Amino acid sequence: MLVLNVVGARPNFMKIAPVVEAMRETGLPQYLVHTGQHYDEKMSRLFFEELGIPAPDLNLEVGSGSQAVQTAEILRRFEPVVLETRPDMVVVVGDVNSTMACTLVAVKLGIPVAHIEAGLRSFDRSMPEEINRLVTDSLSDLLFVSEPSGLENLRSEGVPDEKVYFVGNVMIDTLLRHRESANRSNVRARLGVDSGRRYALVTLHRPSNVDNLPKLAGLLRALDELARELPVVFPIHPRTRKNAMEAGLEPELGRLVTTDPLGYLEFLNLMSNAQVVITDSGGVQEETTVLGVPCLTVRENTERPATITCGTNRVVGTDPDAMLRAAREALHGPRPVGRLPALWDGNAARRIVDVLKRTLCTGRISPLRSASTESRE
Repeated sequence: MLVLNVVGARPNFMKIAPVVEAMRETGLPQYLVHTGQHYDEKMSRLFFEELGIPAPDLNLEVGSGSQAVQTAEILRRFEPVVLETRPDMVVVVGDVNSTMACTLVAVKLGIPVAHIEAGLRSFDRSMPEEINRLVTDSLSDLLFVSEPSGLENLRSEGVPDEKVYFVGNVMIDTLLRHRESANRSNVRARLGVDSGRRYALVTLHRPSNVDNLPKLAGLLRALDELARELPVVFPIHPRTRKNAMEAGLEPELGRLVTTDPLGYLEFLNLMSNAQVVITDSGGVQEETTVLGVPCLTVRENTERPATITCGTNRVVGTDPDAMLRAAREALHGPRPVGRLPALWDGNAARRIVDVLKRTLCTGRISPLRSASTESRE
């Protein structure tokens, strides 16, 4: 038996790490392919080291490009890998271009696909990630779901029950495993927000926010205004920095505590100790839910509604004034009380690998129930 695990971008690394570890513990042979969609070698290496992921068996070094160019290049480079290795299963995670492209290659070559983090929907087809989710789920043979909304979405799309497994959230497996190590980081002292100082933490990277320069300018001005009240720590995504510089928005960044992208442990430390997190990231919505930190999502929707119904997340839209008002409310109002969504207990990867092993041992895509005992129930 051989499972081919695929990663392409940094969020994938956090999701695949506990799965690879569980495969190694149970003796399930695996081959790890990094498409190189996120191609910063230093940052990729740091994430692999911090998360204890073995070095990829192969890096396709795809690099950046438009949606079409990047997807096409992944298709072109991944097909020979599948032909050479002939895996029994391809495992893809999340919703990046690599997820969809590698699914297409595997399915056309007759290789079953398992999708981790299946069923999430923003219902906004202007998001490239939403298209990737829809295509990947429609083609996958096993769909591993992280929250109840995924079960509902897949059922409404007509996906057969026997394909769907409610297993929990592998991102939370990683967070719970590394939380203590993250607490030892000195990143807050390095950035000048140590010694009990209150601060806000910001991430902005989605094209809908940072490629629209008037919108980016408005958001940065609102953050500059917030920075008059408390430190605002802003690890800047390369895309965001590039657009801000080209638009002459350096003054709006001047009052913020800016830094280059951070490793997983440093960012987890900052998240854990922030007074409020302002983000357009999907994974951060989940992590702040577990950490009990107020999260303001700068989007018009979320594909992770459990972070709202169970957690500490609030979707505030992209209007700068609305974002600023929500930040002040979070800073001065009562702290939201959240609870853990079902099966966000640190054991999702073990459930996934249990299903994979049982399925592979039967020699077919088995209509087994859930990773624990049931599937959708």
